[in-house]
Amino acid sequence: MKLSNSFFYTLREEAKDEDSRSGNLLVRAGMIKKSSSGVYMIMPMGKRVLKKIEDIIREEMDASGAQELLMPALILEELYVQSGRRDAFGSNMFALKDRYQKEYVLGPTHEELFAIAAGMKGRSYKDFPYNLYQIQAKYRDETRPRYGLIRTREFLMKDAYSFDVDLDGLDVSYQKMFEAYQRIFDRMELNYKIVKADTGAMGGLLSEEFQAICAIGEDVVVGCEGCDFSSNLEISEVVDQISDDDSAQLERELVETPQAKTIEEVAAFFHRKPSDFVKTLLYQVDGKEIVAFLLRGDRELNETKALKLLGANAMELANFADVERITHAKVGFAGPIDLGIRIIMDRQVAHMKNFIVGANHTDYHYVNVNLNDFNADIIADIALVQEGDVCPCCGKHLTFTKGIEVGNTFKLGTKYAQSLGLQYLDKDNQLKPVVMGSYGIGLARCMAAVVEQHNDEAGIIWPRPIAPYQVAIVVAAHQDEAQMEAAAQLYDALLHANVDVLLDDRKERAGVKFKDMELIGIPYRITVGRGISEGKVELKVRGAQDSRELALDEVVNEMQRILASS
Repeated sequence: MKLSNSFFYTLREEAKDEDSRSGNLLVRAGMIKKSSSGVYMIMPMGKRVLKKIEDIIREEMDASGAQELLMPALILEELYVQSGRRDAFGSNMFALKDRYQKEYVLGPTHEELFAIAAGMKGRSYKDFPYNLYQIQAKYRDETRPRYGLIRTREFLMKDAYSFDVDLDGLDVSYQKMFEAYQRIFDRMELNYKIVKADTGAMGGLLSEEFQAICAIGEDVVVGCEGCDFSSNLEISEVVDQISDDDSAQLERELVETPQAKTIEEVAAFFHRKPSDFVKTLLYQVDGKEIVAFLLRGDRELNETKALKLLGANAMELANFADVERITHAKVGFAGPIDLGIRIIMDRQVAHMKNFIVGANHTDYHYVNVNLNDFNADIIADIALVQEGDVCPCCGKHLTFTKGIEVGNTFKLGTKYAQSLGLQYLDKDNQLKPVVMGSYGIGLARCMAAVVEQHNDEAGIIWPRPIAPYQVAIVVAAHQDEAQMEAAAQLYDALLHANVDVLLDDRKERAGVKFKDMELIGIPYRITVGRGISEGKVELKVRGAQDSRELALDEVVNEMQRILASS
């Protein structure tokens, strides 16, 4: 591509409405432009990067035996009702009606349609296994779109689905996809970790996430200082450590605690640690029932664990009016004694003695409370793991890092096959549900994650496999005919040698061109300048401090050698 007659621009100033390094750099590099909140245009230079990511994914998917198709984005809402996922997605789905008042949604994901498509072939056990995939836009009405391409309302996604006759077959298909994903992210030169995760609205038997390690990542990746344990924060177990406390149970006492509502205020009032307090949190679950959750004072509720435990779709803190109606006290004094609603207790509380709770009486707390003072309906691990907690595998301390989820893999089992009637005849001529797997990659998220990991003060440093161009030829003085002629000949020679090259022949100062090539992150820059009179050009690697001279007639062979070895 010659920049003098192409659609190319860069911005010198910081992007004012971008809250991430990647978003800012991609906007400044002229690769993306925000259209509305969470919706972006992908400009020509950015489209080249996205296309190269897409090519890597397609190559690895095809090599794994998967076959590509394309599904509609406009889907009948009743399919999601039939699969039981309409309520799970809730307001995150874009919903609309056609002129006949038929209800549709814009597809947030496509398990339902793939299950229907699979039914066109999967009628006998002999038809399996197979894997189908697509690369297509998805739509989710995110509450808070942010971080540029990392959390958007419209995004490009590769989703694949495997179909098998049993769980053993699913294991084989899953492993193929798992290994393909590792190759995909390795080729993008992403620094990532693979973690166990919650199956969420997808459901199924197993979920694993590929997390690109990044300081602005929205997910917390839990690791261990002593082993290779890794997990998403949402499902990480809080190891149940039984205390050796053999102290006697004391007599419960009601104590006035004026103006002490928070854990910190109550702990200070009694001169005790927050861990000596048991807090009572009231949540409304699925808009139907208010449930109390009991946790140690220094712990937070893990809502993902709580939802899974209750088989619920959504939960939120009960409003003040409901709390006061149930506890007969102002907010801040809830406790488990004589509460009158269902109580879910974290298993750490089961080992506590003589703790402090709210008294369901304004300005009062109970001290020396024990388990025989109230009844818990369920005792389970519902706490959010904390950094420094004990690893469930080796007993060493857990560590936290931030990650961007760029890919996920699910063992769905028969969830969708049963709800949508996807069956096959086995060897005994008996109908059985098909066993499915689901595998997703966010292409634009990959693009953003790479930029978050590969940049410096000058701009983006694209890994060669996904750079918009591998080589940039910069003409230092556009008014110098010898430089322009030599650059044009070199450009043609590199194109002929199948090198992905652009020619910056714009009528701009050399410094502007250098800054632009650094900003857009081209891996190799060849400068045609004064040395051309002696048949010399300058080669510089993006991110390196130094450059080196090359003879003009050596450039093509040298670039072929470099690109073949990198």
